Amino acid sequence: MCDILSSMDNDAPDVVATMPDNVSQPMISMRGLTKFFGRMCAVNQLNLDIPRGSMYGFVGPNGAGKTTTLSMATGMLKPDAGQVWVTGIDVWQNLTAVKARIGVLPDRLRLFDRLSGQELLTYTGLLRGMDKTTVAQRSGDLLTALGLADDARKAVADYSAGMTKKIALACAVIHAPDVLVLDEPFEAIDPVSARTIADILGGFVRDGGTVILSSHVMDTVQRLCDHVAIIAHGSLLAAGPVKDVAAGMDLESRFIQLVGGGPEHGELTWLRPS
Repeated sequence: MCDILSSMDNDAPDVVATMPDNVSQPMISMRGLTKFFGRMCAVNQLNLDIPRGSMYGFVGPNGAGKTTTLSMATGMLKPDAGQVWVTGIDVWQNLTAVKARIGVLPDRLRLFDRLSGQELLTYTGLLRGMDKTTVAQRSGDLLTALGLADDARKAVADYSAGMTKKIALACAVIHAPDVLVLDEPFEAIDPVSARTIADILGGFVRDGGTVILSSHVMDTVQRLCDHVAIIAHGSLLAAGPVKDVAAGMDLESRFIQLVGGGPEHGELTWLRPS
């Protein structure tokens, strides 16, 4: 259970949320971030700073609270306690301004899949307030870069899982945000497309953008990210530069050390060829 649950029941002191110093202001700051679903605590008073210009991995086992945290940080889910700032702007005090600065690729995103890929990108760009000429130019660039140009007029409902992931990523970046929050961006993506996406994200970071990347593939995180946070049971276990968090180990081994190796199980003697 969350510590805050005790404070709700026993009048313990509230968590004080203090905005970081503007001199070294992170791209995203979270203070005391907390979320309940009923009596279950999904995120427990989480404090985290995402540096500007970083490729930041956000990892944890299934049910750790990763998606819930990212949803609260991007204005998709209101926290029960705590505050989030994006580029110094309080998310829940000025949600419209924050959403203009971020691009989000949620896991299992539902799209308007009766539209074609081209139509979906156009709709997304216009919804963002972009002019038609810019939308048309950027849509063409993205469709070509992501290998979707030949399928631009095909309904998204007829796309493969990997193609759907790529068109969703294109929708997340078309307005040229300051920060991208991507939940499993490489899931169902073939190796060639994965390399292309990694190159695009790397260029975005080199030009001053910030990427938060949630993934279960530790090798991907260790290879692409310069910072990482590990979360389990809604609590932050470690955060910082990948080298520091790994502590002389490969990231997967360090991850298992921090979160635990899983339940004991007997040998499945029946799972053998006869």
